[in-house]
Amino acid sequence: MSVMVSSSEQCQFLRLLLKLMNAKKAIEIGVFTGYNLLNVALTLPKDGKVIGCDISSEYFDVGRPLIEEAGVMDKIDLRIQPAVQTLDELLAAGEGGTFDFIYIDADKENYDTYYEKGLQLLRPGGVIAIDNVLWGGRVTKEEKDEDTTSIHNLNQKIHKDERVDNSLLPLADGLNLVRKI
Repeated sequence: MSVMVSSSEQCQFLRLLLKLMNAKKAIEIGVFTGYNLLNVALTLPKDGKVIGCDISSEYFDVGRPLIEEAGVMDKIDLRIQPAVQTLDELLAAGEGGTFDFIYIDADKENYDTYYEKGLQLLRPGGVIAIDNVLWGGRVTKEEKDEDTTSIHNLNQKIHKDERVDNSLLPLADGLNLVRKI
């Protein structure tokens, strides 16, 4: 399961990006042990918040002691339910256009849904970072399973999406940075 943790170089890059953006409000879709969630919480200012979306707290509970020791648990709003439900609740609560940063690293078949709802929640100039977009090189192969097809199709969609600027970086397993226009 350790391959599911975001790479240290990717987290370092995201920290710099969050600082450059002066980000205060973030969402992380797919928390796992909370390694990147901790990274984001440490980077946000004292009044910053990050909403963590996951369907289980089982793996997060492994990292929770480190997050508590770092003293940033008060910046984290962990929501244990399907991420789509959390995103819909945020939209219904009038949170559209208010988030600075969204990180997507969850079930690949829902990447497109997370992307579309994320764009609604993101402010103009805000950034969505989508992890695993190279998927071990499988996105370039002729034959693709459902996850690989989902990632490939989203990469193609983002490339043509006039609502955003993007750069697909070969960092770790691929990171698609998307800036909302």
